Amino acid sequence: MDTSALGPMTVISLEGEAKSSSEKVFRGAWRVSITLLVVLLVFLAWLVRTGELYESNSDFAYNIGLIGGLLMLSLLLYPLRKRIHALDRLGKMETWFKFHMIAGITGPLLVLFHSTFRTGSLNGAMALYAMLLVACSGVIGRFIYRHIHRGLYGNQLTLADASAEVKECAENVRSVFALRPDIEPRLKAFHDAAFDPSGSWQSRAWRFVSLRWRSRRLAKQIRRDAKNALRKQFRKQGGGRREVIVNYRLAREQVDRYLDSVVKASQLSVWERLFSYWHILHIPFLYLLVFSGVVHVVAVHMY
Repeated sequence: MDTSALGPMTVISLEGEAKSSSEKVFRGAWRVSITLLVVLLVFLAWLVRTGELYESNSDFAYNIGLIGGLLMLSLLLYPLRKRIHALDRLGKMETWFKFHMIAGITGPLLVLFHSTFRTGSLNGAMALYAMLLVACSGVIGRFIYRHIHRGLYGNQLTLADASAEVKECAENVRSVFALRPDIEPRLKAFHDAAFDPSGSWQSRAWRFVSLRWRSRRLAKQIRRDAKNALRKQFRKQGGGRREVIVNYRLAREQVDRYLDSVVKASQLSVWERLFSYWHILHIPFLYLLVFSGVVHVVAVHMY
């Protein structure tokens, strides 16, 4: 196959395609598993709410509430591990963070099943609402966290890292420019708009909110144009459908990576600021949860 017109573009190896396919299968299986687990939990919650499985004053409800409360209390171990250097020997931060996330999900679920999804006494309702507040805050924090770190347990991104990634992706995406002359100016216009410091705070806020959606729309348009250009090119050169698919996947990957790196670099400072604000709010919520939980446990055992 003649690929001279494609510049530095190369054909993706069969090993790379197999790896990509296996990753897609794994992600699909993971999503299906999560969906089935959520459906099962909703069904069990309905049975508990209707009183089909156990009553709220039963020993089983008490025990799962105790376990859930201890898991919620153990959430304080992660910030202690971060701040007390004497605890460094007790495992890696990655392991502690994994436990923090698992406890932050499992604990509230067990407490919800303990309450049979009802609010009885005032102290019980306060403890439940405080727990839900902390759980929702944790979900928001996890969402912000992934925008300023490499992966789930990776190192925190810096502006230098993000800028270097943009530069690297910009070099790789040059191979796509040969397909159509209008691809380069469209990508450059998006880059300039993403880093434009001018405008009111309302326009900058809207740009932050809409930038990811705009990048996906542009990527979709460029992918469509690249596919059409590859089809025409291989028709003239006598290539087959296989070559079009392989080179289209490479072009798509390069365009998607470049646009994703631009969005990540331009939004990084805002995500860092949001994460600092979230952290200021999340810690008091956690203390409120501990206080309300202790009051609830004392009231239950006293009365």
